[in-house]
Amino acid sequence: MIAFITGVTSGIGKASAKEFAKHQYHLIITGRRKEILESLKTELENQYAIQVLPLCFDVREEEEVKNAIQSLPAHFKSIDVLVNNAGLAAGLGPIQEGEIQHWERMIDTNIKGLLYVTKYVSNLMVAQKKGHIINVGSIAGKEVYANGNVYCATKHAVDALNKGMRIDLLPHGIKVSAIHPGMVETEFSIVRFDGDVNRAKKVYENMIPLSADDIAETIYWMASRPSHVNINDVVIMPSVQANATTVIRN
Repeated sequence: MIAFITGVTSGIGKASAKEFAKHQYHLIITGRRKEILESLKTELENQYAIQVLPLCFDVREEEEVKNAIQSLPAHFKSIDVLVNNAGLAAGLGPIQEGEIQHWERMIDTNIKGLLYVTKYVSNLMVAQKKGHIINVGSIAGKEVYANGNVYCATKHAVDALNKGMRIDLLPHGIKVSAIHPGMVETEFSIVRFDGDVNRAKKVYENMIPLSADDIAETIYWMASRPSHVNINDVVIMPSVQANATTVIRN
């Protein structure tokens, strides 16, 4: 079995790579930080005796995505699971004060990047008449919160694309699922706040958020259901979080 996972250099992507490796999947891992990809390749191959192919490219660049996927070795083209994990938030403020570069970064990564990867990987799956695409969304794709505007819009797009993909790929025997996490402590908030670690830490103060491992374990569970079962949609939250903004802190 082969899993293709995007955004593997940190957080949910890295945890997902380790989870699938633990279950003896061979891996195609992608991201923009080559040294991390290479280090993870060595770690997982040594620990689990699997094959790992690192692909260093930016999902926002369609030509890079196309070239990387079309140049896959033949034995890596039989992809069983695609985890569209690459995504980010940039900035947190009212729409009238939004920074254009933040908006473009989120739209290019969360929507266009997901589309580019899906287009080229799904064609491989269509040719083999099987596969499973798992899209990583967010609670921000199910509701909207103050100052989340464009990020919420991009994750609502992921939710809609997930439903559309499921319809389009159904005749080809391809499953399509999505997981929508609430608060997960990764590099997410550090990226959102342009590297401000102290501000990012405050997001998770006095509460127990989800971990990247929690999400990775659930993604693998979705992928490991019997062939006649598809998990369409999972919303997963910390037990102290009721919705995007209601959190109990102690």
